[in-house]
Amino acid sequence: MKQFLFILALLPVLAIAQDVPAPTQPSMFGAFLPFLLMFVVMYIFFILPKQKENKKIEQMRSTLKKGDRVLTAAGIIGSVAHIDDRIVSVKTGDTRIDFEKVAIVRLLDAGSEKQEAEKK
Repeated sequence: MKQFLFILALLPVLAIAQDVPAPTQPSMFGAFLPFLLMFVVMYIFFILPKQKENKKIEQMRSTLKKGDRVLTAAGIIGSVAHIDDRIVSVKTGDTRIDFEKVAIVRLLDAGSEKQEAEKK
């Protein structure tokens, strides 16, 4: 008798369990959506700003002219004495040093040099 009552008590639970649909597999798009979103966020926050910065630096290097004060990747500050397609001669004191254009990091304007001199 106890077994019969136990089975009767489980019948509603078994009926509910049979009505529940089996879990379905997520679609391929749903599986790759987090990775796609992560790539978009990385592109917006890391790749785009770096591309803009590189474009700005290349534009600065292409507009170099004789007499401009520059900072090189080696930390040397001087004025441009001569420019070729790939080579820039930088004069520091009595010395001329040849650099590739990619070694020119920044163009220093006269206003910033005066401000630096005033700080010292």
